[in-house]
Amino acid sequence: MLLVGAAQASNTPTILVFGDSLSAGYGVDVDQTWVALLQARLESQGYEHRVINASISGETTQGGMTRISQALENFGPDLVILELGGNDGLRGFPTDVIKENIRTIIRASWDDGAAIVILGIRIPTNYGPRYTQAFESIYRELADEFDVPWIEFFMDGIALNDELMQDDGIHPNTEAQSILLENAWPVIHEALTDHATSKPGQ
Repeated sequence: MLLVGAAQASNTPTILVFGDSLSAGYGVDVDQTWVALLQARLESQGYEHRVINASISGETTQGGMTRISQALENFGPDLVILELGGNDGLRGFPTDVIKENIRTIIRASWDDGAAIVILGIRIPTNYGPRYTQAFESIYRELADEFDVPWIEFFMDGIALNDELMQDDGIHPNTEAQSILLENAWPVIHEALTDHATSKPGQ
């Protein structure tokens, strides 16, 4: 787990980014990842939040489900940014299992008093329309179930642009990190505004 923001007092509001390689910054310098850019934006806009990146490359929803309780205990986040499921989808895991794993992570975060933001993922169409549609509906259905901010596709504007992808064709490159932040920022800002994680005095 990586503390992006400088070490601060324990009562400093905390944002926990809980994802896979897209948020862990696979192949990208730590200070150039979208998570680091998020910390910089928060500071520039007067937020006092520290951002902790608990993302792990290759992580699945099952792995996230086993880690979430410890992460919540360690960091006590005010907001959890959840970005998981891509690796499950690429491996063809059953969508009902993926959905239940993510639901468990959301419930654990809620029970701990954290607000939630969901960053949705899509998978290639060669998995077949039935599976891809069932997979993509996971995020919408859970966002509706828990009434939390979400986006449909975290990699929007990036995934099909070779200039923004690393040579493996899977991971976004350095140039794509600012776009990832722009994709995620509206729902992050909504969560900061609507919940107790807002700026002091708001």
